[in-house]
Amino acid sequence: MNIQAAAAKNSTSPTKKNEFKESSDTLLNCIINSLSENKAEDITTIDLRGRTSIGDFMVVASGRSTRQVSSISQKLVDILKTDLGRLSKVEGKDAGDWVLIDTGDIIVHVFRPEVREFYQIEKMWAPMDQK
Repeated sequence: MNIQAAAAKNSTSPTKKNEFKESSDTLLNCIINSLSENKAEDITTIDLRGRTSIGDFMVVASGRSTRQVSSISQKLVDILKTDLGRLSKVEGKDAGDWVLIDTGDIIVHVFRPEVREFYQIEKMWAPMDQK
């Protein structure tokens, strides 16, 4: 099923709350598919619902080089715009060490492995019993 078909399928929800949830889930699937297709590594999804108001999910992934991090990020932004009509705010694409893509509902971090290890974003958002 392509991204547009998934979005159309999920748009038939009877309530606003369910539409919002399905919208986030559709967006999350689109993001993970794009990252996977563009060879991102170690893709991690963190559920932020009920923990913070900054978004519903955070996705963290790695690219092997600055060039790949920038490319993965640009392709994701392009897919979000063309397939879902969603504009994203992007920071760090020119440097390529750590790119942050804010879609509103989902925040995506694409790192070089060394930078990801240094900042340990996943550890910061892990439940207290896993730290």
